[in-house]
Amino acid sequence: MQPAQPAVVDQGDLFRSRLDQMLNEEHPLFKLSEAIDWPIFEKEFAPFYCADNGRPALPIRLMVGLHYLKYLFNVSDETVVATWVENPYWQYFCGEHYFAHRPPCDPTVLVKWRHRVGASGLEKLLQETLETAKRAKILKPQELKQVNVDTTVQEKATAFPTDARLYQKARKALVRAAKAEGLRLRQSYERLGRYALQQQGRYSAARQGRRAKRETKRLRTYLGCVIRDLRRQLPQLEGKAQKELETLLSRAEKIHAQQRTDGNKVYSMHAPEVECIAKGKTHKKYEFGVKVQVVTTSTHGWIVAMDAAPGNPYDGETLIPSLEQMQRLTGVRPELACVDRGYKGGKHHPPDVQVLISGRRGLSPTLKRRLRRRSAIEPIIGHAKADHGLDRNHLAGQVGDRINAMLSACGFNLRKLMNNSHKLKKLWRLLLKLLSSALIYVRRMMYGTQSSIEIQRVA
Repeated sequence: MQPAQPAVVDQGDLFRSRLDQMLNEEHPLFKLSEAIDWPIFEKEFAPFYCADNGRPALPIRLMVGLHYLKYLFNVSDETVVATWVENPYWQYFCGEHYFAHRPPCDPTVLVKWRHRVGASGLEKLLQETLETAKRAKILKPQELKQVNVDTTVQEKATAFPTDARLYQKARKALVRAAKAEGLRLRQSYERLGRYALQQQGRYSAARQGRRAKRETKRLRTYLGCVIRDLRRQLPQLEGKAQKELETLLSRAEKIHAQQRTDGNKVYSMHAPEVECIAKGKTHKKYEFGVKVQVVTTSTHGWIVAMDAAPGNPYDGETLIPSLEQMQRLTGVRPELACVDRGYKGGKHHPPDVQVLISGRRGLSPTLKRRLRRRSAIEPIIGHAKADHGLDRNHLAGQVGDRINAMLSACGFNLRKLMNNSHKLKKLWRLLLKLLSSALIYVRRMMYGTQSSIEIQRVA
């Protein structure tokens, strides 16, 4: 059902003080809450709610504010809800008028809200951070003409996929599903599988390759026995239970059959969308997750586009989608895009955008200076990973990959807005000045010039 409309508080409570009277107006989070255009989210997310079914949903500003805070401070769903109760600035940021002593919702509500809105809806959160920067004149339109584009890897919250570990996890998932459906296995290999995995790890650490390989083969045999046993009992189930077990069985069979030289492997039992990506790093040869495309402004480093690119595409193939997302979020088509050598190949370059590739020679001094700014995108990616949750994604599925990437960009842009909170103060004073000027004009039209002078004296 549609969220309940927040009550309009015209007068104070006799026994409670309002948050805006208690808090420091110079606090960056206080200024940021005043600068964001919250009603735009009510308009954008209203179609995701039913008009006349169920109880009223939680306020949209609360849901948006909790997600902003989650990625601004890089905390989990549980932590952001628990800290909200203790922090009055967080409560004011989410639209509360008085200090609340109880959690606003259960942490699982945030998961369900992300499923309701989806990746395309949460893209509006990133768009509003850029619009806020534009209104405060922190992000100027001419900055959007030149951008830097790059890709990185957003790793998934999975363990490193060794063969032995994959066999053990696949077998455990099948045994767990069989117990939930009441199927009786001939043998579950719980004790034997655990012991074999321990021995495999010990032999590998001691560099006893033959013995470790023998234990890995034993784990694969245990998995094959459980798969065949469940295949024989699968016709006993019906409907949704049969489909879910069939999905697990097909995934386990692929893990059981895949070889070292195969392509399109399964690297995680609970996250089959994980891909193996090699970015040429000396300290980390392979990363398991999804490739993410990033677009930043060249001058001040605002993230103007960020999205996941499943399928491990060639970097050059992500250039056009990245610039299209930037145009969708900012309404501006860049004139110049600086990229690294992974974007070689003119067929992937948009015809209306000049693309400068690192190492290119014969450029004018101006273009050389602009191309040197390309490397400024690297520390931005590093901050997004270290401070805003891009390093390890805990959200499920390919939709979760997109959501986590875009909300990480939101957290980065919000941090820049807080660091420029002194400029947000100027915006607030400008709004007050315009409002007072409008009141003076109305008063003058109604009562004459003398009363307008009195109003100016009071202002």
